[in-house]
Amino acid sequence: MMEHKLTTLFAKRLFDGENWLTNQKVTFKGQVIDSITSVADLAVEQSTENTDVVDILAPGFIDVHVNGGGGALFNHTPTIEALERMVAVHAQFGTVAMMPTLISDDYEIMSQAHQAVCQALKQNMAGILGMHYEGPYLNPIRKGVHNESKLRKPTEGKLAALLEVSRSGKLMVTLAPEQVPEGFIEWLVAEGVIVCIGHSAANYDQARQAVMDGARGFTHLFNAMTPLISREPGVVGAALQTDKPTWCGLIADGHHVHPASMRVAIAAKGCDHMLLVTDAIQSVGSDEKEMPFLGKKVLRSEGKVTTEDGTLAGSDLDMATAVRNTIHLIGRTPMEALQMASLRPAEFLEIEQSFGRIKAGYRASLVGLSEDYFVTSTWIDGQKVWG
Repeated sequence: MMEHKLTTLFAKRLFDGENWLTNQKVTFKGQVIDSITSVADLAVEQSTENTDVVDILAPGFIDVHVNGGGGALFNHTPTIEALERMVAVHAQFGTVAMMPTLISDDYEIMSQAHQAVCQALKQNMAGILGMHYEGPYLNPIRKGVHNESKLRKPTEGKLAALLEVSRSGKLMVTLAPEQVPEGFIEWLVAEGVIVCIGHSAANYDQARQAVMDGARGFTHLFNAMTPLISREPGVVGAALQTDKPTWCGLIADGHHVHPASMRVAIAAKGCDHMLLVTDAIQSVGSDEKEMPFLGKKVLRSEGKVTTEDGTLAGSDLDMATAVRNTIHLIGRTPMEALQMASLRPAEFLEIEQSFGRIKAGYRASLVGLSEDYFVTSTWIDGQKVWG
């Protein structure tokens, strides 16, 4: 059996997922955190141990909605190599675990993506938690950038073959509840799927029924869903209810949702059930200004990516920027922003016993940050992968 060496880090400030601590020493062996202890004098300790010192150490970020990175789009190359590329690129921005996301596509592509993720899970590939099918059971009225020809009603026989991911990892499906038959959401939930509502023209009652049937997420809140208006609360109104535990993904890039709308949503729902997501495409971690995207051309400019007619095509956002924007654009505290990037996604995925905190026994998947919340180093499962 391979003996893991002890890794030691020193943090001037440590956010353990719930509290801020100063002058902390963190040790880990292999994938798991061993101990967290206070030190009297960081400079003396560090000189004797000769190890990393970070300004801020926080639980690594978890991105439940990420389509690509570093030139790789999962739809274009549904392969294990694309997953490795996405993990490596997003690690630069503090992401330690992700749900690679497949935009609505043909069954053949869905099947290839499924096989790649199952292979990654079997190999215990660091950083891959499972996968997220965004579609194809969406409403054409609210399709956004999804290709209408790929949208369809579910075929249970074919879908059943894609549920294997939920046996060894996490599986999310974003769907429009009005596009699927009665009992379908309950069936998915019983199969271990995390059902999210998105790209939907549902009314409030339809969306509420989906929640009662077991849906627990709302994909990119406000985008591609019926808005909250005076006499029809829509999907947004259902998302902001708090009587049932549901979580809302927020693309905090300043382009998808106005900061004031995000502030209002958080005031209604609370930070505890808000997740920062990127919805990133292959532009993140790449220098390309224009690129192919699902048969179209997308243009990258001023922090956003759009088709030639101006439709947003995913995002050019990374998790560290989302954290900074949550602090500076939305006006939340650093604690809240860091929780929305780590502990809240962990709770949504029901992996909060391993991720989202810096405590003994938790995964050594950590992010080192500067005082202004830029990533200086990243560890995934105890391995330093950036910085």
